[in-house]
Amino acid sequence: MKKLVLAYSGGLDTSYCAKYLSEEEGFEVHAVSVNTGGFTKEEIKNIEEKALQLGAKTYTSIDAVQSFYDKVVKYLIFGNVLKNNTYPLSVSAERIVQALEIINYAKKTGAKYIAHGSTGAGNDQVRFDMIFQILAPEIEIITPIRDKKLARQEEIDYLKSKGVHREWAKARYSINKGLWGTSVGGDETLTSHLPLPDEAYPSQLKNVGTQKVKLTFTNGELTAIDGKKDKPINNIEKLNEIASLYAIGRDIHVGDTIIGIKGRVGFEAPAPLIIIKAHHTLEKHTLTKWQLHHKDYLSNWYGMLLHEGQYLDEVMRNIESFLTDSQKNVSGDVWVSLHPNRFFIDGIQSKHDLMNAKFGSYGEMNKGWTAEEAKGFIKITSNAAKIHNAVNSPEK
Repeated sequence: MKKLVLAYSGGLDTSYCAKYLSEEEGFEVHAVSVNTGGFTKEEIKNIEEKALQLGAKTYTSIDAVQSFYDKVVKYLIFGNVLKNNTYPLSVSAERIVQALEIINYAKKTGAKYIAHGSTGAGNDQVRFDMIFQILAPEIEIITPIRDKKLARQEEIDYLKSKGVHREWAKARYSINKGLWGTSVGGDETLTSHLPLPDEAYPSQLKNVGTQKVKLTFTNGELTAIDGKKDKPINNIEKLNEIASLYAIGRDIHVGDTIIGIKGRVGFEAPAPLIIIKAHHTLEKHTLTKWQLHHKDYLSNWYGMLLHEGQYLDEVMRNIESFLTDSQKNVSGDVWVSLHPNRFFIDGIQSKHDLMNAKFGSYGEMNKGWTAEEAKGFIKITSNAAKIHNAVNSPEK
C-alpha cells in the first residue's frame, strides 16, 4: 500500500482525511499529532482511539513543547514580537513547529505521501506546504479538503455514510490552545464590530484582588518566578495559571492573512503578554539606544516572516543570531502587579541597568559634562536643520 503520513488533530477535517484516504484512495495512513502545549494525556489517548477507528494503521503523538520553545518562542520573547502591536503569534508559531516535526517523521519512516486537512482559504495551507516542499520535495502533498473544495456538511455526510457517528455539530467557539496562547474564533470574530463575550474565553475571572509577581530573566529567558527557579517552559505555564485567574491577556487581533484578506481572531495569552512587556521593560534599562532601535525593526520582520511561513529562509537564522547576541546583558528582576483584566509593570532591578551610570540623573543633574559643553553640543546638533532653514527660507 501507499504509505502516507497524515497531520492529524482529531477534528472534522482530519477525520475526513483519515477515512477517505484509507478507504477511497487506498493509502496506508499513519496519523501523527504534534503537541505544542495544547493536549492533555487523556486528550491524546482519545485522539489515538479516533484515528485508529477511522482506518489509520498507526497513530503517533510527538511531544514538541520544548522544541517549540527552543525553535520559536524563545526568539519571540527576545524580539518582544506582537503582530500589529497586539497578537503574540500563538497559532502561526505553533504551525511552523508542527509542520517541521511531521515532515521529519515522514522522512524517517520512508513515507512517499504526506497529507493535511487545510482548506484553500486559510494561512495553514501555506505554512504546511512550504515547509514540506522545502525539506522533502520528493514527498507528494495530498490535501482532500482543499482539492475537492468540500463544505463542512459534505464531510459530515460522508463520514455518516461510512458509519462514523459523532457529535460533529460545530461548537459555538473554535478554541486552539498551546504553550504560547489560546486562539478563540466565533461568529463575533467574523464581524468587524462585535466583541467576544466573557464566556467565549477559556479562563474566567476568579481573583478580584491584587497580586505582585517577581519575574527573573537570565540572558532574556524567564528563569524564575518569585525566586523559584525552573525551566522557561515550566515558568510560562506557571505564569499562565497565575495570571489567567485575573482574566488577563484577552484581546482581538485584526491582521492581514498570507492569502491577502483581512482576518479577525480573539485570543487569550496571559503569560505571553506579561512576559513580553516585562522583558521589553528590562531591555529598555539594559540595552543601548541603537540596540533598541535596530531590534525593533528586525524583530518586526522576524514576526512577519514567521507568520507568512518563511521560517526556513536563512535570514531567520541571521536575525536569531542577532537577537541572541542582544540578550547578553538582559538579566534581572521585573516586578509585575496583577489586577482583574489588566497588569502593570512596577519596575526592574539589574546589575546591567544603564540608569545606574554615574553621569547623572535625567532632568536633575549632570556630572559628566559642563554647561558650556552642553551648549556646544546643542549648537552643533542643530547645524543641519539651521542650514536647511537658511537656504530654503520663504524670505530668500
